[in-house]
Amino acid sequence: MEEFASRALGRVTLYSIQGCPHCVQAKATLGRLEVPVRDVDMGRHPELRAAVKELTGRSTVPQIFFNNVHVGGNDDLQKLAPEELQRLVSLVKEQPLPADAPPLPEENQSEDVAGETDGAAELSLLLRELTLKLFTEHLSADGKSVDYKGMSANPAFERYCELSIQLQRVELLSLSREEKLAFFINIYNALVIHGSLRLGAPTNLWQRYRFFNYVSYLIGGEVFTLQDIENGVLRGNRKGLAQFRRPFSQTDPRLQVALPHAEPLIHFALNCGAKGCPPIKTYTPQDIDSQLRTAAEAFLENDDGCVVDSGKKEVRLSQIFKWYKADFGGTDENLLKWVLEHMGDSPKKTSLQSSCLRGRPRSPSSHMTGAPTAPAEHQHKHTHTYTRS
Repeated sequence: MEEFASRALGRVTLYSIQGCPHCVQAKATLGRLEVPVRDVDMGRHPELRAAVKELTGRSTVPQIFFNNVHVGGNDDLQKLAPEELQRLVSLVKEQPLPADAPPLPEENQSEDVAGETDGAAELSLLLRELTLKLFTEHLSADGKSVDYKGMSANPAFERYCELSIQLQRVELLSLSREEKLAFFINIYNALVIHGSLRLGAPTNLWQRYRFFNYVSYLIGGEVFTLQDIENGVLRGNRKGLAQFRRPFSQTDPRLQVALPHAEPLIHFALNCGAKGCPPIKTYTPQDIDSQLRTAAEAFLENDDGCVVDSGKKEVRLSQIFKWYKADFGGTDENLLKWVLEHMGDSPKKTSLQSSCLRGRPRSPSSHMTGAPTAPAEHQHKHTHTYTRS
């Protein structure tokens, strides 16, 4: 897209992140417009998150600007009327870049994030970065399918397999809470892609059950499945959906690794299917709590996560809040309070404050928009509705 720079006075600025299918689709659309596009990877330039949030009012990526005109995310780009899209293209080609154009990274800033941590955290970062690289390179232009066969033939996958063997030497008991969170979130998300590459992505409930209960890594001398990581470690050894017992018994050595309490924010960091991605794909111990709050805010910003209908006095939430209600306070009132506290400032939050938090909620009714899926995949398209009297 840089070859068009000499023919245009302005530019399109695209804030994206590696491994985001919505970003890939936006890039493909912009590439057909024959305009210069500056793609800023927010995963490598977290220092820009606050500025972009202030400009757009959004926490998700992609975010797209034509010169200084904010279009929105990928859905907004795809919905533009042809005449409006042509107007924006002409703006970039014919008008110089204004002084208030969206910011770019400093030229001398390093893009190497792998050196921020060492030991287990560094290994998890390297593994996650490699899976994101593979995923991005083999994701279709429309962001809807992955060439797993091509991924398995990529030399980077061989490097990934070599690195994953090192997980068995990780000293888990020496990790702090922050290190455990970053390490296991990164490993979980990497393992989902690795498992899909080796076995194929699960397509029905039985396949999902087997996938999340059998796909595993040997970490620190112990076997950890996806269920073990999510419900055993990150949720403080709580039973998952359709699970009859806790993942770790009292005599299980892996119990020593489990966090003391469930961390509700992890549900927005594990692989999800929302329409916009949080501007974070790899997590680091140094800033893990802030990163997780950003991921939650981005999720609630999307209608996949939360819809407030002031007219009907309803709040429609992702089924994730029903599946893991205990993690969010256990009651409808505590759940809605948690949602409100973790939303960014927006008209949606104002509407929730004014319309949906007056009085006690009635028992919620569940509205499913499709067949239920296993929660470990964190597919958020289904909703759970809370109605106010």
